[in-house]
Amino acid sequence: MADDAVTTDELEEERTDGGERPQTHTIRLELQDKPGELLSALRPIADNGGNLLSIFHERGNLTPRGHIPVEVDVECPPDRFDTIVEALRDEGVNVIQAGAERFGEEMALLLVGDIVDTDLSDTLRRIESSTDATLADLSLSAPEGRDGASSARLRLATRTGRTDEVFAHVRDIAEEKDLDVIEPLLEVAE
Repeated sequence: MADDAVTTDELEEERTDGGERPQTHTIRLELQDKPGELLSALRPIADNGGNLLSIFHERGNLTPRGHIPVEVDVECPPDRFDTIVEALRDEGVNVIQAGAERFGEEMALLLVGDIVDTDLSDTLRRIESSTDATLADLSLSAPEGRDGASSARLRLATRTGRTDEVFAHVRDIAEEKDLDVIEPLLEVAE
């Protein structure tokens, strides 16, 4: 056998530390629009044994919080994936979806009242402070400007089985800000 021949045992070692083949994982991030943010988000992936396969950087789109959505496909052994996600969060990167941690359900609701003057940004930030939900879509209607009632239709992505807790969290915030909550809204097929 030639010196440069690779044995089956050596091939197995190249797969992963634990002998498992690398798998592809998708991580959805939300980044601020400032220089160096994307590079900072990619560093924890490389530092923890992830192989970058693709990046979909949606610079033309902004999330409701004004951040840029970025989808990253990485290849790594299953035993390293959680370490990568944890390292991203430790670096302050907002991880929206990570493998099996995806938000599996959606719900829609309507907030009605003085939404603008009660600080809509604060309301959204507090709703998302629950780790069980993320804002998927927002529509705001303020026909009379700041002088009248306004409404906001929210579509929230929630962790499977956690919609009741998310509704309770939203109701508490709305009660504190004297807003009415109409929930759940049913999607109507057109």
